Amino acid sequence: MSAPNLVPIPELYVSYDSAQKLKVEAGDLVSWDLTPRQVCDLELLMNGGFYPLKGFLTEADYDGVVENMRLADGTLWPMPITLDVNEDFAAKVEPGQDIALRDQEGVILAILSVTDKWEPNKAREAEKVFGADDLAHPAVNYLHHTAGKIYLGGPITGIQQPIHYDFKARRDTPNELRAYFRKLGWRRVVAFQTRNPLHRAHQELTFRAAREAQANLLIHPVVGMTKPGDVDHFTRVRCYEAVLDKYPAATTHLSLLNLAMRMAGPREALWHCIIRKNHGLTHFIVGRDHAGPGKNSAGEDFYDPYAAQDMVRQYQDEVGIEMVDFKHMVYVEEKAQYYPVDEVPEGSTVLNISGTELRRRLREGLEIPEWFSFPEVVKELRRTSPPRAQQGFTVFFTGFSGSGKSTIANALMVKLMEMGGRPVTLLDGDVVRKHLSSELGFSKEHRDINIRRIGYVASEITKNGGIAICAPIAPYTATRRSVREMIEAYGAFVEVHVATSIEECEKRDRKGLYKLAREGKIKEFTGISDPYEEPANPELRLDTAGLEVDHCAHQVLLKLESMGLIKA
Repeated sequence: MSAPNLVPIPELYVSYDSAQKLKVEAGDLVSWDLTPRQVCDLELLMNGGFYPLKGFLTEADYDGVVENMRLADGTLWPMPITLDVNEDFAAKVEPGQDIALRDQEGVILAILSVTDKWEPNKAREAEKVFGADDLAHPAVNYLHHTAGKIYLGGPITGIQQPIHYDFKARRDTPNELRAYFRKLGWRRVVAFQTRNPLHRAHQELTFRAAREAQANLLIHPVVGMTKPGDVDHFTRVRCYEAVLDKYPAATTHLSLLNLAMRMAGPREALWHCIIRKNHGLTHFIVGRDHAGPGKNSAGEDFYDPYAAQDMVRQYQDEVGIEMVDFKHMVYVEEKAQYYPVDEVPEGSTVLNISGTELRRRLREGLEIPEWFSFPEVVKELRRTSPPRAQQGFTVFFTGFSGSGKSTIANALMVKLMEMGGRPVTLLDGDVVRKHLSSELGFSKEHRDINIRRIGYVASEITKNGGIAICAPIAPYTATRRSVREMIEAYGAFVEVHVATSIEECEKRDRKGLYKLAREGKIKEFTGISDPYEEPANPELRLDTAGLEVDHCAHQVLLKLESMGLIKA
């Protein structure tokens, strides 16, 4: 009798012939181009990773999941899987209609038969799913500032899976993994979920987990969307491949999971269990502060460190997967080996390097000891994260019109070019308006588009090791935050708030803009008829009143030096 975890699981794909026919018919349907997060969700809906879901949640299912982690029929499911769209698109769609779901290149992946269309209470969703309606949580910020206002629900007809050009041999569907376990006779398999590179402590804890569960090991990293600022998945997968031969070949397998994480702590841990159960796993390692997003607005952890383990323990029998506690491993110098923190012999010297400390050592080009990580992993990380003084970065000035942003930015550019070593590009508000955004007006929507364009160009400059200096007004917190996230994926983002008062800016008004704004001749003018949301925690705040430009530019240089971005 085959073990239940090895039996094939239902998928939502139609046959090849039906798919060809549907591709032709879909030409007449309204199309929605999926966001990267929606592509991840759709892939796991179609291949059975999100079984028993048969599509994007209906309103009744969504309400049940948000309120009590159950679908309308009572099935346990902790995470809302919804198709969010903008209001313009939603106006073209009514329940009873089919829509084509396409990737960013326009390739059709599936058809959604719309049964429900509604406007959700996002504050309620944030409160119930993530524990707080707090924009410091990346998924809450996404919910309010990136996701569409309207949700569509209904069953999916899968036509083809999203195309991946990277690490093809490492990407297994739930049924491919089940077939692999079946072929090798693996009856008990423990999954290790990770979004970080593996170091020696991780290897030790996975060895122990597999031994404790008397199971084979699946290293199952997430390569969809993780937390902004995480190491990119290309680097991480190269790190995983570099350490694979440290594991016994016949007992360990590496497979990539194209999941868009929500960083939802306890609910996310339970969701990960259900997904792993669908992939044929029998055991799952749940970490301390599993899928936690870091600190909230008050500077405290979003979730209790053991809340995820408690929740999984409560539901593991219903899910049908066994939890293995993640042991916090530390290196004991005298024994030259790793121990769980609660088993350390008394009087021993314990060595440990936190994630923050590791990033500091990489940033500053300091030694990373061999007891902590594998030389192969360190080599990969150094390739992607050279010392900070060799990385690209962005200096982002924000402040009122006439505050002195452009003048300081110009002075800074000249000083950095004098120092040499990296190409420097100035993305001034007026210049960008002329070359990148000439068709845009000054409405809130158009200003946001303009700032995002500047952010995109700056992120490309940063990614390629250059220095970008931006000097737009950038009045809105949410837009500045999304630019920060875009750039911090590749290097440092240094926000400089030029905090010159509106009165001082009006006095300097060379272009006569404030006068026109006061007379009502310029609409939506920042500081007069439109708000300016002051940065709460910029890297540097400057008030230019009574200060020389040279002095202000020098303050920025000192900040860059203190952050290790330029050499003293």
